[in-house]
Amino acid sequence: MFTGAFTALVTPLKKGMFDPEAHEKHIDFQIEAGINGLVPCGTTGEASTLSHDEHVEVVRFTVAHVNGRVPVIAGSGSNSTSEALGLTRRVQAAGANACLMITPYYNKPTQEGLFRHFSTIAEQVDIPIILYNVPGRTGVNMLPETVARLARIPNIVGLKDATADLKQASYTFQMVPEDFIILSGEDALVYPLMAIGGRGVISVVSNVAPGEMSGMCRRYLEGDIDGARALHHQLLPLCDAMFTETNPIPVKGALAMMGRMSDEVRLPLVPLSEKASIRVREAITDFGLLES
Repeated sequence: MFTGAFTALVTPLKKGMFDPEAHEKHIDFQIEAGINGLVPCGTTGEASTLSHDEHVEVVRFTVAHVNGRVPVIAGSGSNSTSEALGLTRRVQAAGANACLMITPYYNKPTQEGLFRHFSTIAEQVDIPIILYNVPGRTGVNMLPETVARLARIPNIVGLKDATADLKQASYTFQMVPEDFIILSGEDALVYPLMAIGGRGVISVVSNVAPGEMSGMCRRYLEGDIDGARALHHQLLPLCDAMFTETNPIPVKGALAMMGRMSDEVRLPLVPLSEKASIRVREAITDFGLLES
């Protein structure tokens, strides 16, 4: 269920509020292009500036509109264990197929603290949990040994690896069970991660290019290694452009240029700078997403 390309959905905003009409159209665009699944309320969905009620509203809306067409993995993490548990229970009740749970940020727990955080939550819910390791944002790196301990818990089923460290990922693959799913959290490294055992990606770039990102994963999983590699090289400049400023600023800017939604973000994020806007426009034009 959790293999291939999953889009880390942006949360469309209009005058400071969730824009359900734009979200509905964006979901349909993704599914029609062949995406394998959707991930609302992660980093790209600006979960850190959504209230818990808004967070659950976005998840509930996504689940209802998807209507079983693809799996929905809802963000539900927090730096507070009790808060993450409460949010996980709410997204499960909203109908999510799984949850994506970030390592606690800012308070910098030890490896034992990370283990206890996730295991405590997993013991009290039955929804599948995908761990999310992104040390560049959280200030803490979950080591392979800790992932391996957590992988023994039945409803902890996978990891989104956004370390950009293929050596660490290689050790993680060696230590976890064969059926434990590792997805890339770095768009530029999807192909390399799949080469060492990855099963796909939770992607920012697939917000604008869902067909190509899902196509790369599908080709690799089907054994068309050369075809997957060609798409990797085609996607690479777009991947770089979508991170020219803090995610999700560039991808929302690109979607606005494509006429799909507003580029509105919540403070402390701000829209694309003029310099970055030029680079993003050039990248999506070169990729064929915008007429020159």
